[in-house]
Amino acid sequence: MDVIDRLAEGVRRFRTEIFPRRRGLFARLAATQEPSALFLTCADSRIVPALITHSGPGELFIERNPGNIVPVYSEETVGVSASIEYAVTTLGTRHIVICGHSDCGAVKGIFKPDKVAHMPAMARWLKHGAEARQRLRCEGLEEEAQLRALTELNVRVQMENLLTHPCVRAGLAEGSLSVHGWVYDIETGSVVAHDAVSDRFLPFPAS
Repeated sequence: MDVIDRLAEGVRRFRTEIFPRRRGLFARLAATQEPSALFLTCADSRIVPALITHSGPGELFIERNPGNIVPVYSEETVGVSASIEYAVTTLGTRHIVICGHSDCGAVKGIFKPDKVAHMPAMARWLKHGAEARQRLRCEGLEEEAQLRALTELNVRVQMENLLTHPCVRAGLAEGSLSVHGWVYDIETGSVVAHDAVSDRFLPFPAS
């Protein structure tokens, strides 16, 4: 069975087995959506937001791109900004989660830009992560530890970039919006979340 045949079989099973059991939910979702969170994460195929958070249809508004990047707000870079603006302004989403992950190819490209030099579009995109690389202070550590630190630092920088978006600033000022930073470990399934008090990433949920 090739890839398209396997996808077709998945669609068939959804239509005949899953959809009928949740017909009422999909009927409600056909007319409206009220996601409780904007989940902004990497495009990596191993990251499945609904699976990680045990969320159902309509619960998460998802934006994905290489490196879970949030460019500083401008009138030129509109893709991610449009998702943020729509989620916050139109859908009334009250939480934004920026979720990085282990073994991220984009973070590796931020760490060593020469590795993506042959992909000009990717190289341009990852310049939005250059601030994280510039702040990295992990000399003497193994590369794996440096990449882990850069993954967390990239999430923190993208959280800061969120604050340049007018709708986010307004929501935070009004107390109607919260911003969260997570890092998901693919191998262990664990999540750490940024703690504003200690400025560290701590196990989430707290034990």
